[in-house]
Amino acid sequence: MNLDFTPDELAFRDEVRAFLSKSLPPDIRHKVLEGERVSRDDTVAWQRILHRQGWGGPTWSKEFGGTGWDPVRQYIFEEECAAAGAPRLLPFGLKMVGPVIMAFGNAAQQQRFLPRILTGDDWWCQGYSEPGAGSDLASLKTRAERRGDHYLVNGQKTWITLAQHADWMFCLVRTDPEAKPQQGISFLLVDMHAKGVTVRPIITMDGGHEVNEIWLEDVSVPTENLVGEESKGWTYAKFLLGHERANIAGVGISKRELQRLRQIGSRQRKHGRPLLEDPSFAARVAQVEIDLMALEITNLRVLSAESERRAPGPEASLLKIKGTEIQQALSELMLQATGSFTGLFAATYLNMRKTSIYGGSNEIQKNIISGSILGL
Repeated sequence: MNLDFTPDELAFRDEVRAFLSKSLPPDIRHKVLEGERVSRDDTVAWQRILHRQGWGGPTWSKEFGGTGWDPVRQYIFEEECAAAGAPRLLPFGLKMVGPVIMAFGNAAQQQRFLPRILTGDDWWCQGYSEPGAGSDLASLKTRAERRGDHYLVNGQKTWITLAQHADWMFCLVRTDPEAKPQQGISFLLVDMHAKGVTVRPIITMDGGHEVNEIWLEDVSVPTENLVGEESKGWTYAKFLLGHERANIAGVGISKRELQRLRQIGSRQRKHGRPLLEDPSFAARVAQVEIDLMALEITNLRVLSAESERRAPGPEASLLKIKGTEIQQALSELMLQATGSFTGLFAATYLNMRKTSIYGGSNEIQKNIISGSILGL
């Protein structure tokens, strides 16, 4: 694979850099580069800035209001945004439910929901995991009973990221309790402001409020909010999870954090010399850099598959495994470099512990890879 950019691609990179220099708000840039929490308002403001530029859907086709960029331009855009300190685009709408609605939704759903994702007017969350159904998602119990022109939904979802901000939730529900576990599941779009929806915070070890539990008690969901066919939700869920796992890899962000680690390592001293010159520490940093280079190539392959409207295959699981391992290694090395289990670096370290679990645990991903590639 030739990783050298063409003159046109280099010109595009310069265009992105100029735009970021001019349009990325300094206060948001500062938060991202310093590892501080980015607020809901920051995320929405950045999405709206991108939308005004015509870049609100970097991975979407022009047919649905996106940029129509090829995989290389998508890669350049995400890498430059990460390096400049732009907040990560909210994936739940842009990279998860959006592609599902494009692929399986009807025209009315596409016209209703997709534009509001691009403008940042609707914030989405993912209603998959339940107290007894995490990695074993097929055992979910949230029930949706059809009552004429609506479904009556009852159940509980947990570990729902940023649900406290959400306007909508794409939700897996069981519509046929008599069917086999992977069958009888449907994909519903639930209004988070509807009567019977309760969001309760889960405060994590770092003191943050990022995840939540959601209670659904006799929530009325119009049948028009069913995506695709009833009891075919498992197919749509697998399609979405491929996009989620590819997104979790976060290559551009890890490259930025690697650079940050090098800066910290050059400032911190050990035995009178920069920590980065310590053989043991330097070897670990070099290994992370090698892993990240390999991950980049796999990421480009997944982007190529998406551009051809193919769902990511087992390589998405590889991205998820290696991407999260790299993120955790970087957070560990930063903590080691600072020598203190307090402050932002400690919070980041604790927060990164969960990356190898959500989106399907890394152990589950290894099973997927063995089944898909080795036929086991």
